[in-house]
Amino acid sequence: MNLILFSPKELNRPLQTCDPRADHILNVLKVDLNQGFDVGQINGPKGKAKLVEVKDNELTLIYSWEEKTPPLYPINLWVSFCRPQTCRRIIQECTSLGVRSMTFFSTEKSEPGYRDSRLWKTGEAERLLIRGAEQAFCTRVPELTFKSSLADALATKPPQGTILALDNYEASVALSHQEAGSRPITLAIGGERGWSKNERDSLRESGFTLVHLGTRVLRTETACIASVSIIRNQLMD
Repeated sequence: MNLILFSPKELNRPLQTCDPRADHILNVLKVDLNQGFDVGQINGPKGKAKLVEVKDNELTLIYSWEEKTPPLYPINLWVSFCRPQTCRRIIQECTSLGVRSMTFFSTEKSEPGYRDSRLWKTGEAERLLIRGAEQAFCTRVPELTFKSSLADALATKPPQGTILALDNYEASVALSHQEAGSRPITLAIGGERGWSKNERDSLRESGFTLVHLGTRVLRTETACIASVSIIRNQLMD
């Protein structure tokens, strides 16, 4: 953890020693009494916490808030449900890269069981968002939503901005050659087996431009990370 995040409701009570954050404070950072370390409020300011007491099964911290965190990049990432381990990497790494939102949905070629993973039912996905933000030394956490299908996602597509879909087969322009255009930017990425013909047609009819990352076939998580990095670089130009 480069930054330890807390929800606002946690700030007025001791931190239990069974909490992984307490273990990190005591055994990784090796914080001594009255020593400060970096903290943040989820979707709020960053600052410092000071360890003032260790007793029984809890730590007492006091906080001082110093700065606000800049907004996330105006990138909305749409991804087909993939293998749970793939989705875990996408959630954490794309949070670290600063996307504004992530939407997961089923596609015609995705395995139906992927959307029923415990990843989506136990709060693990939300914890991965926080872990990704902590890695990036940022308090901002993307919005995470789910749709039943690509058609359902397209029904709620942003009314403005640039809309792109990654495709290995029929895209004629490289993502790196596609100007970022107007904000926000929505990028749709299919699962391990890509889009069906019907889905490509639906994307085009909805105004999406098909783009590619070159001739090499990449893992879904690699494609997500590479694509977001390219777009982020364009936004910073």
